[in-house]
Amino acid sequence: MSVEKTKNENEPVEPIGAVAAAEAVAATSDDDRSDAAKKVTETLSRVDAKVGVAKPDTILRATGVQRRFGGMTAVDVDHLEVQRGAITALIGPNGAGKTTFFNLLTGFDQANQGKWEFEGRQISRTSAAKLARTGMVRTFQLTKALSRLTVLQNMLLAAPGNPGENLFGSLFRPLWSGVEKRNTIKAMEILERFNLAAKKDDFAGSLSGGQRKLLEMARALMTDPTMIMLDEPMAGVNPALVQSLLGHVQALRDEGMTVLFVEHDMHAVRHISDWVVVMAEGRIVAEGPPESVMQDQAVVDAYLGAHHDTDLGDDALLDPAVLARLEAEEEKR
Repeated sequence: MSVEKTKNENEPVEPIGAVAAAEAVAATSDDDRSDAAKKVTETLSRVDAKVGVAKPDTILRATGVQRRFGGMTAVDVDHLEVQRGAITALIGPNGAGKTTFFNLLTGFDQANQGKWEFEGRQISRTSAAKLARTGMVRTFQLTKALSRLTVLQNMLLAAPGNPGENLFGSLFRPLWSGVEKRNTIKAMEILERFNLAAKKDDFAGSLSGGQRKLLEMARALMTDPTMIMLDEPMAGVNPALVQSLLGHVQALRDEGMTVLFVEHDMHAVRHISDWVVVMAEGRIVAEGPPESVMQDQAVVDAYLGAHHDTDLGDDALLDPAVLARLEAEEEKR
């Protein structure tokens, strides 16, 4: 049974589209960068902007990862390292292999070959559930909220280590009632942070698309992760919530978490990323700080083809007249 989507009264009515979303991103001030952001920027400034470069403090390392579907190679990553405590964006055109790579790293798919490690431990053949217990959690492009459970129940379901989940333990309330109470307090604190506390008794299926994205991020925090991986967190979100989502992503980094996220919105990538990795046709073709990567020739070729003089993520592209001109030029080709 489908559940009708309800409008959040806190979301103003705004046009939904790429330009409106990008304008919301641009409203984020670069002058308000946290001390954590400045520290990460300083650390990564000493790292060469080249594919497969070693990082000063690597939390995730992948080597020789391949995933083939029949005769097609969807992922072919020679080497990638992710810096601890940084926001790293994984970008690339549609079909580049970003989500498939995510699925491999997080145990939702099996690679044909390759190995990867998290916190120095080999996790190449580790299931998604075990990975979550080690501190690596992910969200999905299409949210996985359990629609017929309430928002609070979704949160409590993610809390680890509840003895009431054991068949024997569930028969003895004193074994799990205290844990349940502590988890409820923790869940409400996180929901308050994401402006979802008032929705705690609502069915998750009744939330707007943006609210479900927030719920999925909030639910991931119930596991106390070391690293959180977000698959297109801004996709399909009302522009009124884009800036809020970006703020939450930055807050995760400021609290010491490592963030790796897939995103198509170049303005979001430019404004919040500390490091950018670019995939095209399954391979990593560039990586570096967002300012340099957006102007890298291989990246521009992968995204824009003919427009070699265009800086990806340039706020000038927010101008509808500029967008119209580029579209007209492309139609004439």
